Amino acid sequence: MSQYLQNPITKKWIVFAPQRSKRPDVARGMEPVCPFCNGHENLTPPEVFRIGKGEPNKEGWDVRVIPNLYPITKIHELIIHSPDHRKNLMDLPPKQVRMIFEAYRARFLFHKAKGQVFLFHNHGKMGAESLPHPHTQLCVIPFEIPLEAGRLGDPNNLAFETGKFMVFCPRTSEWPFETWIAPKRRGFQFDEIDEAELTDFSSLVPQVLKKLGSKLDGEFAFNFFIYPGGDWYWRLIPRTVNRGGFELGTGIMVNTLDPKETIKLLTK
Repeated sequence: MSQYLQNPITKKWIVFAPQRSKRPDVARGMEPVCPFCNGHENLTPPEVFRIGKGEPNKEGWDVRVIPNLYPITKIHELIIHSPDHRKNLMDLPPKQVRMIFEAYRARFLFHKAKGQVFLFHNHGKMGAESLPHPHTQLCVIPFEIPLEAGRLGDPNNLAFETGKFMVFCPRTSEWPFETWIAPKRRGFQFDEIDEAELTDFSSLVPQVLKKLGSKLDGEFAFNFFIYPGGDWYWRLIPRTVNRGGFELGTGIMVNTLDPKETIKLLTK
């Protein structure tokens, strides 16, 4: 089982999770028959949630949620985006993207009393993707462990806005092409997103990914996460650079791209 350990000097936390070393990893040539594809439901742990038709653990699903066989935390789930092995958020139809975020909301609500619900997505080799079938991960972290992801301040460097959301590239962005989406309605956690916001958010995320993909490789590696506390936001980190000794040793990130250049790309 995973174990939380705190450095007595820096007070930073780590998770000791040796079981993670056994997970499949396409980057290391360890790609099995895909357990997330339609018809392979018997290759995964029993599902805990689905959107779509069909019996539990059978075909017919649109979005499927299962426990992670190689968990980081005690509660660690995988939200499988669709039966399609290749199409991710920027490629799927709007209805499907909305169902994915409906699953996010439902699982966040289900677990929120147990700890900090952290939703994150890895895409591409540099994004630490272990299996190529698109999926998002959900981990529940104890309330007493502080997260480095800070609360949302006043958004700056606005790229554009909709009726419900602001899309912006903070002046203090740590990564080239970093982009944030935040709701205009403040003070709420992600599970409190309403139907109109969910529809708007479901169209914005693919839009941002497509805009960045037009400048970067269309299959560029990235990570994103949703802040688990009040004043939730979505933060996208394109993985266009590796971190070196300066960043790792000091904790000070070096960003080589003016966020205003990202804004120009997003508003073309």
